[in-house]
Amino acid sequence: MSIAKSKDTVKVHYTGKLEGGQIFDSSVERDPLQFVIDEGQMIKGFNDAVIGMSIEEEKSVTIPKAEAYGEYNEQLIQDVSRGELPEDMQPEVGQTLVASSSEGQQQHVVIKEVTAESIKIDANHPLAGKDLIFDIQLLEIV
Repeated sequence: MSIAKSKDTVKVHYTGKLEGGQIFDSSVERDPLQFVIDEGQMIKGFNDAVIGMSIEEEKSVTIPKAEAYGEYNEQLIQDVSRGELPEDMQPEVGQTLVASSSEGQQQHVVIKEVTAESIKIDANHPLAGKDLIFDIQLLEIV
C-alpha cells in the first residue's frame, strides 16, 4: 500500500471550511488539486496532513491559523492617496487590486474604505486570523 511522503507528487480532493461550517473552497466539482509534498506549494497544515495518508483515505483536519495564513496583521492596512491611483479608476469597497511591494513583488489587496482623498487597503490574506478545517481525500500518488 502506498503512503504519501515527502517529495511525492499527490492528487487530492478537498473541501475547506471555517469553524462555523461555511465552505470557502472545494475541489470536489473540479479537477483534483495536485502538489508536491514539502515543496512549499501548500500551507503547512494542509501539507503536513497529507503526509502518511494512503490512497483513497479520507480525513478531516483542523489547521490552526499559525499553520494556515497566520494572524490578522493590522500593519498590513494602509491608506493610499487617490492621487496614486489611475485617473480613470473608480475604487469600490470590496474591490481587489494588485499592488507591487517595494521589492517588486505583486500581491492582492482589498479596498476596505473609500473617501474623497484616499482609499484604505488591506493586504492580509482573506483567511488570515482564522483556523481552517479541511476534509481531504488522497486520490493518487503520481
